[in-house]
Amino acid sequence: MALDRITLSTFRNHAGTQLDDTRQLNLLVGENGAGKTNVLEALSLFAPGRGMRRAALSDMAAQEGPGGFAASVSLDTGDGGEPVKLGTGMAADRPGRRIVQVNGAEATAISLGEWLAMGWLTPAMDRLFAESAGARRRYMDRLAVALEPGHARYASRYEAALRERNRLLSDEREPDPAWLDSIEAQMAEVGAGLAQGRARLVGALTGRLAELPEAPFARPLLTYEPGGELAREGLATQWRETRARDRAAQRTLSGPHRDELGVTMAGKMMPAAECSTGEQKAMLVAITLAHAELAARGRPGVLLLDEVAAHLDPVRREALFDRLRASGTQVWLTGTEPAPFDGILSEAAAWRVEGGKVERF
Repeated sequence: MALDRITLSTFRNHAGTQLDDTRQLNLLVGENGAGKTNVLEALSLFAPGRGMRRAALSDMAAQEGPGGFAASVSLDTGDGGEPVKLGTGMAADRPGRRIVQVNGAEATAISLGEWLAMGWLTPAMDRLFAESAGARRRYMDRLAVALEPGHARYASRYEAALRERNRLLSDEREPDPAWLDSIEAQMAEVGAGLAQGRARLVGALTGRLAELPEAPFARPLLTYEPGGELAREGLATQWRETRARDRAAQRTLSGPHRDELGVTMAGKMMPAAECSTGEQKAMLVAITLAHAELAARGRPGVLLLDEVAAHLDPVRREALFDRLRASGTQVWLTGTEPAPFDGILSEAAAWRVEGGKVERF
């Protein structure tokens, strides 16, 4: 068990919700729009980043509330010590500013990655392989943070340095070479960490996926396709040598911000973007399960699965439940009815959600 004593206050349609006595497998059942996914979104805020919906903080506050929101959890770290109290939210008088606390002391959102290895799979991700490369880079980074918490700092610092270099390149005045040297040195240091973290992630996932059978979930073959050099010295040299080209384009044309995640369906040797929607979903499930198993080897793991089981046939559904039991991570599932979860109801903590209200069943 990882998360318990979960409390939501004026979060979307949850005026005041509390979930206690959680287990490894946890189930939220209710009609569409009842507030099931809102609970998962609140839990996803205990990972670095903007949560599973990537929503603005102001959008998460209840419309009829005071204008802010709060979410708190008790984290069992598994070391036999006292649970850690994690909290996050937004104050009504400080809209847009995220508040994070660890045991009552202020902390950063990035630091949450040091406590939890969080992952999720949602219906909005079904077309991940057909979307822009940027969506897959964010996906790689989210998975990498669950394995290596420090990856979040590389990502945020690289984005800041990249914006500064692009600002200089697009300025009407010729950029000062010494200033570009300084910016590029910063970019190279954090960019190398970012790229190498992504490469390690793909390598770890590839190794785990290779150990698994091709059925019942389609096995994906993953490749990390760098958008630039991987080493710090190589990146710095690359950017220095391409300043004229980048100045003409008014933006940086090479580097980790051009990385790509290549995904191929092993059984057909077909690019994932060309596979059917069902095959793409199956590959996402396979990656999600492999990643959850890897993440659970370090910090406490939490996996959020929104409307996943209902779209699987009985064979794949039972295989999913078996993998979740053995994953070593705490799992939260949602569904519109309990029937698809008959195989785990006897062992799961289950709640019925209706109109933002939650009741144990």
